[in-house]
Amino acid sequence: MKPDQPAPHRARKRFGQNFLRDGAVIDRIVRAVAPQAGDHLVEIGPGHGALTGELVASGARLDVIELDRDLVPGLLAAYGLRPGFRLHSADALKFDFASLAVAPGSRLRVVGNLPYNISTPLIFRLLDLGAQLQDMHFMLQREVVQRLAAEPGGKDWGRLGIMAQFHCHVQALFDVPPEAFSPPPKVHSAVVRMTPRANEALHQCDRRALAQVVQAAFAHRRKTLRNNLKGLIDSAALEALGIDPGARAETLSLAQFVEITNAVHV
Repeated sequence: MKPDQPAPHRARKRFGQNFLRDGAVIDRIVRAVAPQAGDHLVEIGPGHGALTGELVASGARLDVIELDRDLVPGLLAAYGLRPGFRLHSADALKFDFASLAVAPGSRLRVVGNLPYNISTPLIFRLLDLGAQLQDMHFMLQREVVQRLAAEPGGKDWGRLGIMAQFHCHVQALFDVPPEAFSPPPKVHSAVVRMTPRANEALHQCDRRALAQVVQAAFAHRRKTLRNNLKGLIDSAALEALGIDPGARAETLSLAQFVEITNAVHV
């Protein structure tokens, strides 16, 4: 523990807490984020402040969001007087992130060691920020990162990866073993970088319509597109798009799902 970090606090299972304690991993995450003076960072779940001190030392503006009220006094004692630091005692799933953007054109850089049980809904909530979001760096369960960064044709390619990659360029950075945490989780973790796409052709598609098509296509992974998309698009229309109706959903690219969606929802 560094001198200005809060005193240790026992992890609570109901909050899904696993506190990062490995200095080498902390340094590697900070290097990946590369915070700069002038950045507006948002840290979700600072816990004992393993990353917090490094982030605020960069000169960036830092908002931290912590659900566990017992951690708040220690964080305020350690960092409350640091310039640019603000703490919000709140649930990240309900927090109004858009309210943090104080200047026109300012964008948020979000960082966090996310509890596994909230990671997926929280990421998609953040994606709603659109142009207000610069990038995201998250520690997640390794299997979730594999699904986020998956490519067509593999078992990990599915709804999560397609919808995340519709919004962002996704890059799996490195794995983190259980012993880097206290208490050690029962799963391996990984760090992922997600950078929003800007004005790309893929965005000429309704996101909610795309989600409906993808959900239907993967409803039964072993069935073909012909069967899963019945009622949305017929075989002849799929063939007109150059897509084999006898193929399975995991073989299609994101661009092909966009083509199907635009054909269905004109």
